Amino acid sequence: MRVLIAHIGFLLIATLMVVAPANAGSKYNKDYFGETVIHNAVFEDTLIHLARNNEIGFVELRAANPTLDPWIPGAGAKIILPKQHILPEAPRDGIVVNLSEMRLYYFKEKGKAPITYPISIGRDGLQTPTGSTSVVRKKDGPTWRPTKRMREEDPNLPAVVPPGPDNPLGTHALYLGWPQYLIHGTNKPYGVGRRVSSGCMRMYPENIKSLFPQVPVGTKVTVVDQPVKVGWIEDKMYIEVTPTQDQSVLIEEDAELTAYEISKADIKLINKKAGNHANKIDWEKVRTAVQEHRGFPIMILDIKTAI
Repeated sequence: MRVLIAHIGFLLIATLMVVAPANAGSKYNKDYFGETVIHNAVFEDTLIHLARNNEIGFVELRAANPTLDPWIPGAGAKIILPKQHILPEAPRDGIVVNLSEMRLYYFKEKGKAPITYPISIGRDGLQTPTGSTSVVRKKDGPTWRPTKRMREEDPNLPAVVPPGPDNPLGTHALYLGWPQYLIHGTNKPYGVGRRVSSGCMRMYPENIKSLFPQVPVGTKVTVVDQPVKVGWIEDKMYIEVTPTQDQSVLIEEDAELTAYEISKADIKLINKKAGNHANKIDWEKVRTAVQEHRGFPIMILDIKTAI
């Protein structure tokens, strides 16, 4: 009897040893996650407050609702909350940042959808870099030391700002392998979702407090710049086009947007994603999505209805 129990135990352990690594190594295999939400506005709503309350960036929300007054959208207005996202073309591992959509994705658990937050990125002339790095250290209550360039631009800046409510780094900071670039909070939360930083990635105070304890030192960080993303949602293919970094500035200024011309690389990406169904793509819908850059998925191919 003891031999039988021992044998069964051995088989159970052996089975777990075979199954566990396969599950542990699996990655999230869908092209998308989340759902687009329609919010019925009340009189008190403004886009800047709705953005923060729904973990959306300001420019992101304006792009999704270009005809609405950002300060007085009006009671009863239908406001699109772009909470469904196609994932960028990047390793689904660690932190992934897409600069065009000013959004951070954290793939915390293998096989599960990422956690996502809006961010601010570098302004013109001080762009956030693209490429791969990692989190090299973390600090609860960081100290801010303005760079030489910052103090030359504003001689009134102090040499050091200690932790506290006036600290531009907010309450928590993740230091990257790129010197002087961080993912951190802010003491100016309504700048999130805009190109306002000196290259760092800023987060809403409540979002960095949530992300900080979940990210271990050594976490991989991949930064890309992809205004055009494509992916499958069940048997339909969608395109998601966000404003480019330059267009986001124009949206802030209520200026006329320069047209974004779809590139050969974008066309190649779309055709590759469509695979054997590439001849069924609705290119008119693609052109409309590119022109409008609303920042939420638009269906461009339906296997069931395509002829």
